[in-house]
Amino acid sequence: MKRIDTIIRKTKFDDVHEALREAGIEFFSFWDVRGIGQTREERAYRGVVYDTSTIERTMLSIIVRDKNVEKTVLAIMKSARTGEIGDGKIFVSSIEESYRIRTGEFGDESLYIKGVEE
Repeated sequence: MKRIDTIIRKTKFDDVHEALREAGIEFFSFWDVRGIGQTREERAYRGVVYDTSTIERTMLSIIVRDKNVEKTVLAIMKSARTGEIGDGKIFVSSIEESYRIRTGEFGDESLYIKGVEE
């Protein structure tokens, strides 16, 4: 099992959500985050200077079986890409074990509903 954490532009969330759904990934957690990027930039609006180095993003956390890692990463990369600085990052890490609290299932079986193969 793998955990895929990705930080994307807030404006690309709907596109990424749809791409994940099409790839068969139905469940993930997400939250709004703020970060500081490598690019430092100031913009002026009506004579007031704003620092744009603090960027609003959305972070998604997805747990998938090993066989679904590649299609999940490709779905995110394709749908989140604008080609500009600040498109985001994807991190993949190993998960040692998973348990479904309700049924006591563990491992890969805890990640999907029986009869519905992802």
